[in-house]
Amino acid sequence: MGPKPQVVDTEMKFVNLKVVGGEPASNAVLSAKLSPFGVNPKKANDEINKSTKEYTNIRLYIKLSIQNREIKNIELLPTCSALIIKDLKEPVRQRRKVKGSTFKHTGNLTLAQVKTIAKKMQTKSLAREYVGTVKEVLGTCLAIGITVDGKNPKEITRDIVDGKLVVKEN
Repeated sequence: MGPKPQVVDTEMKFVNLKVVGGEPASNAVLSAKLSPFGVNPKKANDEINKSTKEYTNIRLYIKLSIQNREIKNIELLPTCSALIIKDLKEPVRQRRKVKGSTFKHTGNLTLAQVKTIAKKMQTKSLAREYVGTVKEVLGTCLAIGITVDGKNPKEITRDIVDGKLVVKEN
């Protein structure tokens, strides 16, 4: 009997993870998720850090495509709040020093920025039409605690519902 033939696994596998952009993920979590696929967690951590640099200190989901024990693709799946926080362009804060979820975001977005975020979120949205997606983004702005065009997002949503403000896809 000779040596066993090497089986090459060409099947594409997918893993979803929640990470903080630009920060190294916990090696314990990464190794638990990636070891069944034979991926080196240290190398994966470096690749994840590189691809999430633009979302520094913002929590987001990523989708790893794994084939032949290597990461082929890292797809960023930012949530609506992650896109809003990124557009606020707040200074980077040390997450580990500011404990708890008591951190409040402050800022103001324009309606044009809200529309571009809604365009990016349209595939994930539960709304049938673009106007509904814009209202979802305005609701997220309200939850984060920021204003839109200097007003409370509830007022703008009310104006859209009443027909005073017409939102069209660009």
